[in-house]
Order: sequence, then structure tokens, then C-alpha cells
Amino acid sequence: MDALVIGAGPAGLMAAEALMAPGRRVVVAEAMPTPARKFLMAGKSGLNLTKAEPLPEFARGIAGGTGGCLPPDPRGYLWTAAGEFGPEAVRDWAEGLGIALFTGSTGRVFPVGMKASPLLRAWLARLRAGGVELRSCWRWVGMEGGWAFETPDGPRRVRPRVTVLALGGASWPRLGSDGAWVPMLAGAGVAVAPFRPANMGFRVEWSPPMARVFGAAVKGVAIRAGRSLSRGEWVVTAQGIEGGGVYAVAAEMRDGAEAVVDLAPDLDPDALSMRFAQLRGRLSLGNWLRRALSDPVKVALLLEWGRPLPSDPAGWAARAKALPLRHAGPMGLARAISSAGGIETGALTADLELRARPGVFAAGEMLDWEAPTGGYLLTTCLATGRRAGEAAARRLADQDAVTAL
Repeated sequence: MDALVIGAGPAGLMAAEALMAPGRRVVVAEAMPTPARKFLMAGKSGLNLTKAEPLPEFARGIAGGTGGCLPPDPRGYLWTAAGEFGPEAVRDWAEGLGIALFTGSTGRVFPVGMKASPLLRAWLARLRAGGVELRSCWRWVGMEGGWAFETPDGPRRVRPRVTVLALGGASWPRLGSDGAWVPMLAGAGVAVAPFRPANMGFRVEWSPPMARVFGAAVKGVAIRAGRSLSRGEWVVTAQGIEGGGVYAVAAEMRDGAEAVVDLAPDLDPDALSMRFAQLRGRLSLGNWLRRALSDPVKVALLLEWGRPLPSDPAGWAARAKALPLRHAGPMGLARAISSAGGIETGALTADLELRARPGVFAAGEMLDWEAPTGGYLLTTCLATGRRAGEAAARRLADQDAVTAL
């Protein structure tokens, strides 16, 4: 076997694509019965492949947990031996698979059909045509004396010339990314930063009246946390708050930044104060606030998080413009869209090769980085997969050149 890729998610499949070549035997081992389960799950509500924005701006959305970009390459995770693999490259790649794309009003790029399954089918067909073998239900269990697997046919051990690891992080474990690889790599001398949830919701201990708005979308507000600002929608649930508008500021909130909600981001304090100056008369407090805010969900949040309640229009306006977002901490890894933590930058070369294990490369959410949703996560997984696969392919070519001498 020339090359082994462990993990058949986006990063692993992209590594296999970079490795395949005529006469070269490439095997992808996947622990689950079918490949790319998390990729397919993400595509159920519309597969957001990437975001149409210039590479420098796009790259600023990607944070490295242990130093950011991988030295000595200042261009970071989105750069491969063949050049950048950012938004434009992802679009070209998908269209090369026959997938028509469109760009939404926010710059997010989707397949015209929205689903992930047509792209995955076309991708797997390309890999099969290139000679890549997919072995399902192969769970990696050890690396001494070769790569050991538990398989439907019993224990197996293989000794490839190069290996790419693309086992994912620790979010959505039921789809295969369970972090079970951490003890094995740590035992082999690879530094691994602890996993933390990323792009996750937050737990809130609601008062009983909030049950009236469980399941309701929060629209037309802004959340500020640290240096981050989000104007996306989010949802009030029985457990807390979730959704894209929360995920965009989740990393800052998780790391201790206080968050405030602006319930009327398009109004200045004076204009909002004038709304609260309307005579209440015989209206209940809730109905009076609905006249000012025009949204029962905003009213519910103001009454929940705004106590002690103000007593004058300017006070109501100030509270609505900077409403403390009171939460009880992030939801756990099992419910997070992605994870922070993983193989530390210092444990890798610029080619994503493990310093402790020459000939072994790593990609995707195994690496210690995080990014918001909106195309950043998937694009970076694809880019790191290609980067690791290209580096492994160069290693094979160098070995072949030496053998030919």
C-alpha cells in the first residue's frame, strides 16, 4: 500500500484526491459504515461550501489555537503546494465535479440543489475512477508495528509508505468524530490541546414565562461579545440559545467575554427613547413594550434579562441597546457544530507532518484551529486535506526517485 488515509470526511477525501495517481495504491479507512456523515448532516439544511469574499478577508475568520498560521508559512491553513485553496478554488473544484453553485445575499456559496449528497456521490465516483479504495467499518485502534484496525473481518494491520490522518475533532460524536484518537497520538509524543466546543449554543436557565417563546426566532438584533459583532438570527430553546447569530460570537463568549444584545441596532438611543416615551395608559407592561419594540420575542428577552427594570424612557432605551446576555455556559461538545483544540501547531511541520512521526500527516478538525460557520469551516477542512495530501504525495515521489537511482 502506498498511502493510507484514515477518516473519510471532507479533509480525508480531499487528501485522497491529492494522493491519487496512476499506479499508486491509495486506501481510505473509515470507522463508520458510510463516508462523510457529518458532511451530509451539515448539508441537510443547505450545504454552505464557502463564502465569496477575497482570500485575505476570508482568512481572517480562521483562528489558530496555538499560534495561528503554521510557521514558516505565514499564509496559514489555506495555502497548499499548488497555491491557495480558498473560496475561489473551492468553487472551481465543486464545479469541476459537475455541481452548479449560487451565491446568496450574504456571500455564502451553496449548490443549486442545496444538498450535500449529489456532490459527495460525484466526488466518490472521481476517487473510485482514480483507483482510491474505500474501506468502511475500519476503526483505527493502534499504531505500533503498523496501523492496527478493528474490521468486520477481524483485526487487520497495514504498513503504508505514507499516512494522512483526518479523524475529525470531538463534536457530533455519533457521526464519527469522537476524539478517540487523542490518547494514541498523545502516547506517541504528539502534543494535543484539549477539545472545547465551538460554534455552539449556550445554556440559559429561563424563568417560567419564557416558555411562551421557546422555538421562536430572534431577528433584527445584534450581539456584541469582545471584539465580535453578530447580526444573524438565533433561536430561543428550552435549553438556551442556539443558531448562527450566536455561533458567530460563541468563541468570545466561551472564553469569558461578556455579551450584550442590542434589540434595536438600527435605531440610535434617542430615537428608541422616543418610542418608550409613548404613554402607557391602561396597557399592560408587555403590550406597552410590544408597541415600542414591535416584537414579542424581543419583549420577552427584555423582561427576562433586563431586571431591575428601568423607570424612564431613556433607561428603557439604554437597557434595550445593551441588554446583558445572561447564560450558564456553553453547551457541550456533543451538541457543538465543531470543536476547538486538537494537534498543536508546534507538533506539525508547515506541511502538516507530525514531527514525532515522520511520514504521517494530519488535516481537518484534528488540528488546533477554529472558524465560524458560513463556509469557513468546510473550506479550511478541504484546504488542510489538500495540503496534507500534496505533502504526502511529494514524499512518495521523493522515495520513488531515490529508488530509481
